[in-house]
Amino acid sequence: MTRSDLNEILRGSKAFLERMNFHLPAWAYWSPAEWAAAGHEFDEIRDNLLGWDITDFGLGDYERVGLLLFTIRNGNAALEQYPKPYCEKLLVCGDEQVTPTHFHFDKMEDIICRGGGRLVLRVWNGADDGEKLDTPVTVNVDGHVYTVDAGATVELRAGQSITLPSHLYHEFWGKPESGESPVLLGEVSTVNDDATDNRFHDERVGRFPAIDEDEPPLHLLCTEYPPAPD
Repeated sequence: MTRSDLNEILRGSKAFLERMNFHLPAWAYWSPAEWAAAGHEFDEIRDNLLGWDITDFGLGDYERVGLLLFTIRNGNAALEQYPKPYCEKLLVCGDEQVTPTHFHFDKMEDIICRGGGRLVLRVWNGADDGEKLDTPVTVNVDGHVYTVDAGATVELRAGQSITLPSHLYHEFWGKPESGESPVLLGEVSTVNDDATDNRFHDERVGRFPAIDEDEPPLHLLCTEYPPAPD
């Protein structure tokens, strides 16, 4: 992805969040220079990859396959100074913009449709070796537990949520609702670890994009923070 593309996505997403009346921490809007001056008192943000996260999953077609996330809080199983056992994110998913099929080895998560359009998810049970299983899938939508066929879709309207346990394959995309698009999502989960806990069914898929620096960054992504000055 180019930096100019990332900057444009950030501008559009910030305008959407403002329209949805969703507020982020003050540091979400810091410039790179402000991050360069930020001391060790902000190390929790650095160490746990809080903040902006924009990905095309390494496939080079963000409008078709991509997602914007903002990690608001997260623990860290590898660092004992961060004992939080939970994570919270927001996600912005465009019309027909797909997040590719994946599961998590350990993480359990709730995906909440907060507003805008609808969210459509397709689900399968997954085996440890990465196979999709052709077995009925138990889903839990707001405490309503029922069974669907492997590869079936589930739609969430604003206010609805689905619980996704570990090893449950899922892909999802946005769908306009009464002309509203994109869709604003929340995620509440156990600790998030993008380095070891994701299993994408398509092995070509990557979690973080390569960036072509064609202009200065508007805001840094969560993987780009400089270390605190000594």
